[in-house]
Amino acid sequence: MQFHVEETMSKRLKHTINESIDVAPLFEGRADVINTGPLHVALEVEGNAGSILVDGQMTIDWELACSRCLEAVQEHTVIPFSEQFEPAPKRGKDEDEQEEDDDSDFIAVSGERLNLQPYVEEALQLFMPFAPLCKSDCKGLCHTCGQNLNEQTCSCNNEKLDHRFAALKDLFKDQ
Repeated sequence: MQFHVEETMSKRLKHTINESIDVAPLFEGRADVINTGPLHVALEVEGNAGSILVDGQMTIDWELACSRCLEAVQEHTVIPFSEQFEPAPKRGKDEDEQEEDDDSDFIAVSGERLNLQPYVEEALQLFMPFAPLCKSDCKGLCHTCGQNLNEQTCSCNNEKLDHRFAALKDLFKDQ
């Protein structure tokens, strides 16, 4: 997934990328990612006068931990990908350092080659489901004993008491 920047722009080359990437090392050591399949990348790379446009999508099937009960959840994620790359402006030794504009619509590429893999991996991590659920009404785990409340209820007293009214709790107990 590497391209020569100047050649792609000057000759207005078009490339199609259809690859599968093993992304398991990206999520190594994370308890919320149980298993990942390969990341399927389908991108169109097009050189224009002065920029490189990359459009397409990525798909992945993975197994994540439910954010409430920690059971395995199968997820299929489709990630749109659209970026525009331009060569970084060359600076002379005597020019003052100018801060790069972070609000620009393109990504500055320094060097002769553009490697898309870091941008693809970043998009994957940004589009990862934040709080996957096994089902929308998942009851989660008991805060006291850890029992999965979707499977059975427990006998723990999980009464929620507002600490601001705790002094009033026993007010009418003796009557």
